[in-house]
Amino acid sequence: MKLNKTLETKFNEQITLEFEASLVYRQLAIELELKDLPGMAAWLRHQADEEIVHANKFIDHMADRDNHPRIGALKAPKVSSTSVLDVFKAALGHEQRVSESIRDLYRAAEKAGDLDSRPLLNWFIEEQLEEEATVSEIVGRVELINEDGPGLLRLDEELGARPTRTTESN
Repeated sequence: MKLNKTLETKFNEQITLEFEASLVYRQLAIELELKDLPGMAAWLRHQADEEIVHANKFIDHMADRDNHPRIGALKAPKVSSTSVLDVFKAALGHEQRVSESIRDLYRAAEKAGDLDSRPLLNWFIEEQLEEEATVSEIVGRVELINEDGPGLLRLDEELGARPTRTTESN
């Protein structure tokens, strides 16, 4: 069943937001690379790649339903950080924005009676819970470290050990 025009627009907005999230994470990675924290920068780059996977899931869903996925205008990320804590708080804020957008999309699909979107949106709701929890934990750990050099270096090493993934949908 094809998405109605309202849902098609909302799904395309979500695709654009996922690509924006990727750019935000890329910029945050640059900020930490400049602070000589390559492990944290790598973690953020992996997160950027994961956002592209998310966009691809929405694109595939729309194409499978004979709709036309479109990437809207992307805004350059406005990220300025003075600390590692600022970087991860910015990441958390963006994850919360994406989560709310997914919930809005879910509500719109429910209102339209679009049962075919439910499996995809349920997956995203679970994914966003996990994403927010992960970044929130990192924020908490950075707050505990409080810019302590050895603590930051330990966390940098730990986050740098994250396995890599492809940007293709799983």
